[in-house]
Amino acid sequence: MSTHQSSTQGMLILPRPDSASANPAALDRALLAAGALAGPLYLGLGLAQALARPGFDLGRHDLSLLANGDFGWIQVGNFLLTGLLVIAGAFGLRRTALSQRDPASGPWLIAGYGVGLIGAGLFVADPAFGFPPGSPPDSTAISWHGLLHILSAALGFLALIAACGVFSRRFAAQSQAGWAIFSAVTGVVFLAGFVGIATGSGQRWAVLSFWLAVLIAWSWLTAITVRRLAQRPD
Repeated sequence: MSTHQSSTQGMLILPRPDSASANPAALDRALLAAGALAGPLYLGLGLAQALARPGFDLGRHDLSLLANGDFGWIQVGNFLLTGLLVIAGAFGLRRTALSQRDPASGPWLIAGYGVGLIGAGLFVADPAFGFPPGSPPDSTAISWHGLLHILSAALGFLALIAACGVFSRRFAAQSQAGWAIFSAVTGVVFLAGFVGIATGSGQRWAVLSFWLAVLIAWSWLTAITVRRLAQRPD
């Protein structure tokens, strides 16, 4: 046997890392961590803009309006990035289902919310209620991109509300009453906030109620993702 053949055979029997068993767990953790980051990023960046942008009133304007003006690209990027993170988290939730009986619809609906966020970023909301400064305070005109923004957001909101219902039923079936109630209340509050902003847009009670609904919804989404991340075996 030649020296070359001996060395080749030696290389063939060298142990190699079993990446097939390590990568899935690492990927699951990365996807869930991305989903857990979405809420803090969206709320933190959105609130920072709301406080820094001249003319923005937390009691009168919703975050979508921040996509207008010279610094509107920041909120557009916020929508797009958090949408991608939500979709990643949804895939993580699906991949780490703790039981074959866990319905696939829950994670898919959360992914639908992520798609809605991306659509809301791609199609910019129309200026409204005097923001950005210089725009008419009583304008009711809706552009094609403004209409697509509304439709994207509405579909995303409905997907998230439905996801709350799916997870609430599943938690109840698992005798986890606290999580079941948290999920159900989140869905109801977010639905009420959605209806309020749609029917009373620009009114302080409607905008503040919607801010509260958004905060609760992101808190729920972050909580269930972090919970699954903690349950995921290394």
